[in-house]
Amino acid sequence: MSNSFTRLASATGYDNALRNLTTRYATMSALQENMTSGKKILRSSDDPTGAAQAERANTRIDRIKTEQRALDTQVSAITQAESTLGNATDLLTQFRTLVVQAGDGANSPVERDTIAKQLVSIREELLTLANKKDSNGMPLFNGLGSTSAPFETSANGVAPDPDYSYNGLPGQTAASTVAIPFTLDGRAAWMDVPEGNGVFNVSLDPANTGRAFTDIGVVTNASLMATQGTDFTVNFTAPVPPATGATTYTITNNTTATTSAAQTYTEGQSIVMGGISMVVRGTPANGDKLEVNPNATANRPSIFDVLDRAITSMYAVGSTTVGANSNDANFNQEQAISLAQIDTSLEKISASRGKAGDLLTRADRITSTQTDNTIQAKTDKTNAEDIDMIAAAADQSNQQTAYQAALKSYASIQKLSLFNFIS
Repeated sequence: MSNSFTRLASATGYDNALRNLTTRYATMSALQENMTSGKKILRSSDDPTGAAQAERANTRIDRIKTEQRALDTQVSAITQAESTLGNATDLLTQFRTLVVQAGDGANSPVERDTIAKQLVSIREELLTLANKKDSNGMPLFNGLGSTSAPFETSANGVAPDPDYSYNGLPGQTAASTVAIPFTLDGRAAWMDVPEGNGVFNVSLDPANTGRAFTDIGVVTNASLMATQGTDFTVNFTAPVPPATGATTYTITNNTTATTSAAQTYTEGQSIVMGGISMVVRGTPANGDKLEVNPNATANRPSIFDVLDRAITSMYAVGSTTVGANSNDANFNQEQAISLAQIDTSLEKISASRGKAGDLLTRADRITSTQTDNTIQAKTDKTNAEDIDMIAAAADQSNQQTAYQAALKSYASIQKLSLFNFIS
């Protein structure tokens, strides 16, 4: 039987002990550094995977901050646009009140001239609102893009002047998951007002000499209107003094080229033709006519054109200085049309204001989502790089105890040598 021995020098044992002590001290020192900073990753080399996760979280947080700053700018612009439309609603309501006031039969032509001047001032203020800019100098109603002033006026010498044009690109920029438009569609808000009742128009023949006028008319039977059309002429026949008798009227359907039998005219009663009707008031003269035409879908007036039409009606026909008389047929006819179109204008402004409100509500939802995303990104960053203080403190205590035990052990054997026992 043979025996084998491994020779182990004392110096080798000392070196191993010192190396282990140094390793333990380095571990304890690194742990102390982590606890002091509150981070378990101080250098990318500490944990490459965790460092990459923390960097991606930082990138998400920075991107959300950038998107939120842009959203705040957009919200500010849309808020200003919504407020502007609110001011426009107040002005249009004030304009309508004055138009109704002008219709009071107690007002004189001079008083209507005064009212007209007030209406002009309101119209100019509304045009200023339509061209209003945000704090960055961008028009609030430039749609998909425009010049510095989306709405411009011009005069070509052909009545009615001035003419209003929209220089922007009509349309509304789409919202995204992180942004909303910073402008509204100015054309949708301020242009393309349907005339009359939106289906057909009623007008007086320019050659009329009587005092008959109408309301804007209504649709009574849509299916019948579809077959009969909305192109009619109402012809009045009145007795010429010294003749006496009832005033009658006939209705010519210009689409089918047929004329009805004569019917007796009674003021305030509806005149029915096909699937539509209108109420006629006042006294028609012999030969007077009323024209009914389809509502044009192209070249509709702007809100400013609507206001100018109401302003023009405050004056006698062909005049810009002499106020209209209360029994003027053209004045009363234009009153009905103007009030209807002002109401339609208010609806358009209200619809655009509602669109602004929807965008602001969407911005609130985006902000809420971005807040949640930020919290999640910060949580991911914390999980990747922050240290668990309780676990680290326990680990630090264990490391310190082990290090102290190693020191004592080394201290007890460092002076031991085989030579000390050789006599």
